[in-house]
Amino acid sequence: MKLWKKILIVIVIVLIVIQFIRPAKNQSTEVLATDIANVYGVPADVNVILKKACNDCHSNNTVYPWYDNIQPVAWWLNNHIEEGKRHLNFSDFGSSRIAFQNHRMDDCLEQIKKGEMPLDSYLWIHKDAILSDAEKQTLNNWFHAIKDTIKAKYPADSLIMPKRPPRPQ
Repeated sequence: MKLWKKILIVIVIVLIVIQFIRPAKNQSTEVLATDIANVYGVPADVNVILKKACNDCHSNNTVYPWYDNIQPVAWWLNNHIEEGKRHLNFSDFGSSRIAFQNHRMDDCLEQIKKGEMPLDSYLWIHKDAILSDAEKQTLNNWFHAIKDTIKAKYPADSLIMPKRPPRPQ
């Protein structure tokens, strides 16, 4: 048997075996007390935008596409979701320090302005998640409203993110 046939057989076997190794799904029916909707409120128009363009990667309830059952695609999706939640998780937003919440709203404003969110890799398949200028403005207004609420409730010095010490060389 030629070497390339052996390599092909090994690849097919590996692809079959990895179909049985699946990451846990990011699906929860529980709405936490720390959910952003419970802490700051989410207007209906904002909720529609979040559901179509943000929540799959930035909440505890992802709506999975059909291809998430194929490995290694599911691992790649899981990595995106975990990374997205590490940066911003609307389902647990209120559990973060107030300075972090304020900073995340600044990040959201900047990323929407620069067109960095949703990610291009998400938009390849989810064309409905492309934000119109009106939707961007709606999110922008909501992010500013949350920042205003935070500023009204907390002293200014509590909104400053602590500086990280420099890393040793």
